[in-house]
Amino acid sequence: MNLPFAGLRVLDLSRALAGPFCTQMLSDMGATIIKVEQPGAGDHSRGWGPPFQGGESSYFLSVNRNKQSIAVNLRNAAGAEVIRRLAASCAIVVENFVPGALDRMGLGYEDLRLVKPDIIYCAISGFGPLGPDRERPAYDQIAQGEGGLMSLIGEDGEPPVRVGIAITDLMAGMFAAYAIAAAVTHHQCTGQGQRVDTSLLEGQLAMLTYQAGSFFATGHAPQRTGNRHPSIHPYGVYRTADGYFNLAVGTEALWQRFCAALALDALRDDPRFATNPQRSQHRRDLDTLLDAVFAQHTSAGIAQILRDAGVPCGAVRDIAQVFGDAQTQALGIVQHYDHPTAGAVQVVGPPYRLSEHAPRPPEPAPLLGQHTDAILAELGYDPDAILALRTMGAVG
Repeated sequence: MNLPFAGLRVLDLSRALAGPFCTQMLSDMGATIIKVEQPGAGDHSRGWGPPFQGGESSYFLSVNRNKQSIAVNLRNAAGAEVIRRLAASCAIVVENFVPGALDRMGLGYEDLRLVKPDIIYCAISGFGPLGPDRERPAYDQIAQGEGGLMSLIGEDGEPPVRVGIAITDLMAGMFAAYAIAAAVTHHQCTGQGQRVDTSLLEGQLAMLTYQAGSFFATGHAPQRTGNRHPSIHPYGVYRTADGYFNLAVGTEALWQRFCAALALDALRDDPRFATNPQRSQHRRDLDTLLDAVFAQHTSAGIAQILRDAGVPCGAVRDIAQVFGDAQTQALGIVQHYDHPTAGAVQVVGPPYRLSEHAPRPPEPAPLLGQHTDAILAELGYDPDAILALRTMGAVG
């Protein structure tokens, strides 16, 4: 059975992470991705390391499976013409240049609409297409700071901390893929293409959800609370006799189970802790009492007691422990492919299942310009024309 995006060709002009993550999501569901890279240099992330595997950046390998690579110099007039011919053969364009950059090269939305009137053109930027910061470049950490996320992470009174993954890049890529899927549905119904815009900042703002709601409701900016939840208690990381564990007592019923499992009748009956708002108000007092209880147990022991009682809790694992865990392995999310220079490569596959569509098996991330000649031939360039393009520096 064909995958949902089978037959869709995507011209991928993006670099680094947000755009490539978006197009990899589309490729997992069957889209053909034509990845355009700068001759001699390639995607920025090809140089991001260590680690490298067989000379290939593990960063690049993680977000570029199932793609074809063509090396084209966009600033060369003949190279720009190659891009226009490619756009005419594609349903979707994805780019993450600074707003206006591709317009100045004659490769913006209005330019590509001339060769493909129903094109779906998705632009991912740092700060969005409008406003005084529209032309500011951004990397993930810049967006984490500018978008308020770092103000929420870390301990009160300590320096702000970034999330340990490039979360604003990844979320912008996910929102872009979602919006593209909506635009594809609209095209199927009407035959109309459209421009899609998203940004690292807007994705970050959307993720603020209940923290933004708290600000809107009170007028006060939420502050860093470390591992403590701002609205629920007890909920966070707690120390045991031999380490740490996570605890989430999210309802009154769970509070009753929690107290019963650990024979904490005095805490259950204490009026300071009768409801979640009261427990949150008196969290320091409650934590002092709980710390003494947890210090009498190992992490594994307390987890077993609480899991048997149906109270959500869990270990604090490192990445090696996560991928060695039986639950992770049972999900089959780790995929493998053989790369021509990196050898055997492992990647994290799609994190979902469709009963009628299994995502495509992973194909190796491409070498720089690996498919240049084949793609040019598809566009009608004969060997002499390809040689001429290469001689004038239009392609790699």
